[in-house]
Amino acid sequence: MAIRQAEDRLPSWQAMDSGRLLLLAAVGMMVVAALARTAAAHQLVDEKTALAFGSAIAVGELLRLGLPGGREAAPLATTAALAYALLIRVGTVSHPVPALQVIAVAAVGMTLGALPHVAAGRPAGLTGMATRLVAVACVAFAFRPFEDAEVISKPGRWWVAFAVMAALVTVGWLVEATIGALIRADDLHARFSVALWDEMRLQLPLGAAVGVSAIMISFSAEVMGRWVLLVFVGPLLVTQVAFRRYSGIRATYLQTVRALARVTEVGGYVETGHSRRVSRLAVAVGRELGLAELDLLNLEYAALMHDIGQLALPDPIPGGATVLVSRQDQQRIAELGAEVISKAGVLDRVAELVRCQSWPSRGHDPEPPVGSRIIRAANAFDDLVGGSADRDRSAAALERLRLDTATEYDPGVVEALSEVAAKRLASHLE
Repeated sequence: MAIRQAEDRLPSWQAMDSGRLLLLAAVGMMVVAALARTAAAHQLVDEKTALAFGSAIAVGELLRLGLPGGREAAPLATTAALAYALLIRVGTVSHPVPALQVIAVAAVGMTLGALPHVAAGRPAGLTGMATRLVAVACVAFAFRPFEDAEVISKPGRWWVAFAVMAALVTVGWLVEATIGALIRADDLHARFSVALWDEMRLQLPLGAAVGVSAIMISFSAEVMGRWVLLVFVGPLLVTQVAFRRYSGIRATYLQTVRALARVTEVGGYVETGHSRRVSRLAVAVGRELGLAELDLLNLEYAALMHDIGQLALPDPIPGGATVLVSRQDQQRIAELGAEVISKAGVLDRVAELVRCQSWPSRGHDPEPPVGSRIIRAANAFDDLVGGSADRDRSAAALERLRLDTATEYDPGVVEALSEVAAKRLASHLE
């Protein structure tokens, strides 16, 4: 999906939106206060432990990975920071680390881990680091009163400590997911509720692994001391590799689909850029209607390949405009396209969306999926308008679609398409 990336790709801080500026300003003040308070103490509580966990955070930030949808995560760094915030004892020594020291160590570690990325010309990832730091700070501040009151540090009360840690780790995960959803909803002009659900669904497996690992490190540190970090690095790195492969497979799928969609353009069956424009329109309409991220991904794939069935036609349709051919020809193209896609064996949902794109929105049993209705309207609009930014031409195309909403097109989809078209036209005129 074409999305606006985080602030690191923007040319200057003036180009950041107010939400990011507020987040970075708040985190910046918190870090300054934490560093000042830690420096005023003239000595870290257990310097060797602080150095060990700070180094682990730096390594984790260096090895951060990309997740679907342009997200970034640093599971190793987050695990180390949460475990440091939840420490009760290191060996036989009680370890009541002030919350501000946790923030200072985590901030320094994240910064050091981000420097190689900056040196290599990659984004610094300030928004991601700030979000993770807020989550860690919430856990650290909430955990310290329990430890100070000796609610969890008494012998034999491990189950109380576990319950408190699990609850706080969950809160930290929710804080990170909520901030991520707020930023993503603003970036994509999506509904916050949908963005939050997508964020929680995607982050749940990784968040569970991070939370459990942080709790286990905290408990194991009492027996193994600082060496516990080395024991847990291996499994966490394996988890990162698994998520990296998953993200890489999704990226490969999208690249393959885009290359396949270009075949109809190269062969002269559709206008140049038609598949890409329909895909962008369809995803924007789907987002306007509040579709979940997984549904949007399938919609993008299907919209890119919606005309692949034209390759089986003996003679190309003039201009590739399927809106101008008969219902039977539209259905034949859709069936052929779905058959080609289904051969991949992994895109069955996408094939179904392509197969149903020629069905009218009403009067067909069964009714076509929402994604197919979106593709049908977006394709018809682009067949009539193409790459033109002419206001009158767009208005005429939308009016034609509205006249056919009784049977052919979904009224809700057409109205959402109208909203998207108006925004696109306004962006062209600016």
